[in-house]
Amino acid sequence: MTKPNPLYLLALPVIAVAGFVYWQQQQNTLPEGLYVSNGRLEAEQIEVATKTAGRVKEMTVQEGQMVQAGDLIATLDANQVNARQQQSMAGIEQAIRAKEEASAAVIQRKSQLKLAKAELERTSSMYKQKIAPQDAMDKARAQFESAQAALQLAEASVKRAEASINAAQAGFDEVQSVIDDTQIKAPHSGRIEYALAKPGEVLAAGGRVVTLLDVSDVYMTIFVPASVAGKLSVNGEARLILDPVPEYVIPATVSFIAGDAQFTPKSVETHEERDNLMFKVKLRIDQALLEKYQEKVKTGVRGLAYIRTNDSLTWPENLTVKLP
Repeated sequence: MTKPNPLYLLALPVIAVAGFVYWQQQQNTLPEGLYVSNGRLEAEQIEVATKTAGRVKEMTVQEGQMVQAGDLIATLDANQVNARQQQSMAGIEQAIRAKEEASAAVIQRKSQLKLAKAELERTSSMYKQKIAPQDAMDKARAQFESAQAALQLAEASVKRAEASINAAQAGFDEVQSVIDDTQIKAPHSGRIEYALAKPGEVLAAGGRVVTLLDVSDVYMTIFVPASVAGKLSVNGEARLILDPVPEYVIPATVSFIAGDAQFTPKSVETHEERDNLMFKVKLRIDQALLEKYQEKVKTGVRGLAYIRTNDSLTWPENLTVKLP
């Protein structure tokens, strides 16, 4: 193994001291009511994963590509579920034919019931006139009751067939849902940060496909002492100057102020020790501005953040908004 250059090791403390001195100078040269801190741009990350297990058939996006909500990201092989869908369709067709047969049987049984009712009424009239014997009357009544029961059975068959259709349709919808899940789409607009799957790879349910960066939700996180955090207000104005483009001043808004200190000394009994408490603050860039420059938005970029502890303070000329 090569030994580190001694000059490089000696330079590290010098660089650290120089950075601290620069930061102190920034604080000392700022007008009262302004505070500066270092930070870097971050954005919300969305892990896009599969809902069902399957083999990746195709990846339709590349790293760095911008996508809109609903855009196709990847496709899983769907041969097995397509076969199940065909089976479900056959089940629906079979249930429909069963209902048609049952409906035809209802019509037939209604006709038979009508005939049996007429025969019963005629035989009953003749029986009252003592023309028809008792056994004829009993036979007519039995035929009528049998026709009623046959009609009820036919109507029940129709309802059973309808239930079968609903069940078959539910099975079809379930399979269709699985097929839809093989089409993995972007849940949100953003930029593909990492493509984590490749064609031919078999993923388990919940397997990650891509990491999507929401470039409409970009912010810088900084840490400020308690004396500053206590004077900040949510939705207060801020300014960002990024290292790669120091000629621009980007407007931002205080969107979050931590209620608990992130760095807490062992003892906070004295006023000086309480001043050492550091609180997390988020400075969010306006969504409309991000949409306008979305092709240029990058995360991980470092820079300086300026915040006001006095909202009535006018921004100095060097911190007025300046955009490309």
